[in-house]
This record gives sequence, structure tokens and C-alpha cells, in this order.
Amino acid sequence: MAGVHAEVFLAAGYAAFLLCAATGIDLLARYSHARSVRYRTAGFTYHHAHDAWICPEDQILTRSETDHERRLVRYRGRSQICNHCPAKDDCTDSEDGREVVRAMDPWPHSEAGRFHRGISLVVALIAGLILSAETLRNHAPLELAVLGAALVVVALMLWHLHAAFRTTPANFPIFRPTPLSPIPKEGPRTGYRKRKEVRR
Repeated sequence: MAGVHAEVFLAAGYAAFLLCAATGIDLLARYSHARSVRYRTAGFTYHHAHDAWICPEDQILTRSETDHERRLVRYRGRSQICNHCPAKDDCTDSEDGREVVRAMDPWPHSEAGRFHRGISLVVALIAGLILSAETLRNHAPLELAVLGAALVVVALMLWHLHAAFRTTPANFPIFRPTPLSPIPKEGPRTGYRKRKEVRR
């Protein structure tokens, strides 16, 4: 384009590539996290009201430990039941009962989420630095307009990625233990069993 040096378009194109890479890293990390959660809890159903998990054999896993340092909640089934369960060999090799781990904090507030967000943030920051350097080398109005538009896009991306760091760790989501409701006659196991029968 007349009045715009090719170097400006190359810089803007490279910055766009880096933004796509940063977005890709973030999306892949989010997908990997969700897939990991699905794998760890496959077949299990969480009951928020009772703060308990129901296994595929219709047994309850209750909270056994709250790890505030690692921001994890552990649930475990009763060993007396798990050790005599016909599905034990496919479920767990522990003699203490099957364990399910749940993160206290949603993505991207978890430690792994913040790590991957940090990588994406650095990649996007490099894109911003490249464009900023180009504004010092190219001063024509059209060149500055192209670089300015690209910088706005980078700034919006940086603001989005930095959101995980604006709220953590100083303002980490506060963990409030769920008050346990008394289990009614139709407890989570009974309700779960009925829902399975209805689906059949």
C-alpha cells in the first residue's frame, strides 16, 4: 500500500500470529483441564447440596480432606464397601476406598490455569513489544494508523489474559464450605437411582 512500508505489515502480521498462538495455548490448556476433570470423575455424579459424589455403583463418596494449600477437596468412598465392590478392579487399586479430587477454584484460577495463562500472556506481550518498536521506526500517518489498530487488538487481548492475575492470588476466590443439609428419606443415592430408572 502506498505510504506504508512492508515492514509495518510484516510486524502486524507477526503480531497477529503471536496473538493466535497465545489464544491457542489458552484454549488447548482449558480443553486439557476439562478433559482431565472428566477423566478423573467419569461415571461419578456430584451432589452439591450434600457435598458428596455418587459412584456408578450408587455408593456415596464423602469429603475426607480439604487441602487449602493445593486448593483441592478430596472425597473418598468407604473401604468396607469399595473393597467388596464387583467393579473395584476397574475403579481403584486402593484398599482405603476410591478417591475423587475436586479443585476448589474454577479455570483459570487454579494453579495450572494461571501457569498456562502466564505463558499466553508473555506471548501476547511480545506481540505488543514488537508493534511498539515499529511505532518508533515508522512515523507516517498511515503506518501509525495500522500499528495503532494492531496495538489496540493486542491491548484488549492482554487485558483479557491478565484477568486471571488481577483476581489472584491476592483476591483468590474465597472458599466457603458448603453447609451439609440433613439427608432426607430420598437421599442422593435414592434420587440418583430413580433418575437412572426414568432414563431407561
